[in-house]
Amino acid sequence: MWPSFGFSGWRGVGDLQMVAVKESSDELNPRLVKADSAVAQPRQARNLSDYVALAIATCGVGYLPLAPGTWGSLLAVGIYLQLQTVVFAFVRAWARENSVLPYARTAIFIAAELVLITLITLLGIWAGSRAEKLLAKKDPGKVVIDEVAGQLIALLPILPLLDPGWLSIIVAFVAFRLFDIVKPYPARRLEKLESGLGIMSDDIVAGAYAGVTTAAVIAIALLIIN
Repeated sequence: MWPSFGFSGWRGVGDLQMVAVKESSDELNPRLVKADSAVAQPRQARNLSDYVALAIATCGVGYLPLAPGTWGSLLAVGIYLQLQTVVFAFVRAWARENSVLPYARTAIFIAAELVLITLITLLGIWAGSRAEKLLAKKDPGKVVIDEVAGQLIALLPILPLLDPGWLSIIVAFVAFRLFDIVKPYPARRLEKLESGLGIMSDDIVAGAYAGVTTAAVIAIALLIIN
């Protein structure tokens, strides 16, 4: 038995755990303190796959100051616009005379969005899990790939041929940032899932809420314009 040395609540070495702080990508998110022995591991030498995981998880903007989650959302808007440009250029290049391909460009663009969101989500689960171990923190603030996926989901209702303008993109951006901070049900519960799955899940839910909000605003705007 270990001696108490006059201190109450003395615990043996085997009972000691590192307390991992669950960060958020933006400072407005509440911080949670959670004991997680799986995250708290001694730092080891990093290999190539570790650096690849960190690059994917941070998307190159996670180390920027102030609000990395907001930078991640802005990156997603840029990806959305670039994807739209690439898809439409592809359609123009491959469309033959009297082809129906130009009329299907919106459907092709949405399909490309869904494929991209799926790939980012799967990569985010892997990279986020790896980043947690490397940074020894639960949901590190530097990890913003979840914001990228969530913001792209929020932008899904924007159809290029029906879009009333930049208003819809601004609404999608603001709505996602709001829902990412508030974390409505079941986002708050899902973020407690293990490793990368928890990192990605709450932002996917926030993106879905923001997508519904964006769709409603676009519908109202179209009614007013017409």
